[in-house]
Amino acid sequence: MADDRGAGRAGPPPEGRVARRQRRNREALIRAARLEMMEKGLDAATMLEIAERADVGAGTVYNYFKSKEELALAAMEDVMRDLSLRIKTVTDSFDDPARVYAFGLRNLLETASGDSRWRQLLSRTEVIADAIYRQTGPYAIADLEAAKAAGCFDFADAALLWRLSTHAIVGVSLAITHGDLARSVVDETVIRLLCMAGVDVPTATELARRPCPPLPPEEVG
Repeated sequence: MADDRGAGRAGPPPEGRVARRQRRNREALIRAARLEMMEKGLDAATMLEIAERADVGAGTVYNYFKSKEELALAAMEDVMRDLSLRIKTVTDSFDDPARVYAFGLRNLLETASGDSRWRQLLSRTEVIADAIYRQTGPYAIADLEAAKAAGCFDFADAALLWRLSTHAIVGVSLAITHGDLARSVVDETVIRLLCMAGVDVPTATELARRPCPPLPPEEVG
């Protein structure tokens, strides 16, 4: 007799009405926070304004986030995930896995040092570096491993390399926003981070200076 113990076994149970409402409220609050941070800045935005924009009660915000800073970090993690997907949309057409990684590095550095929402939280260096690692890591680590498998890179541990890189990205971006470094240092930073992946300076320089197609626009709303 065939083993039918798995017959009819369903996937996860459907999302209940309460859980669905909670998920929608949380997503609405994150979207609203992204927009408020973009338009007014974190300091000027209030939890009441974010709640009104999300169309939820003012007190409801604190059912999901303990503070404005916690909500802002959740919004930034959403921005990071979105950036990773926008980068992937472009790099899916690339044939060279090393170029894929270089393109991601450049766009992450340029965004972190140029987007006002990132600048508002960069001073929390450890928190932001960890958030970048968690939100962009699945893509960056996969890109590193693909480039290594193709013989382009030579390193021992992709996860460790990406963790080191995220701290470098935050540090350089913070220095740019403070005016301690010129924005032109982005090129040299990309080159040095590529060298960390195991390529020589001429190869890293050529990779860093390849044409960069524009990213698709960010969609929030």
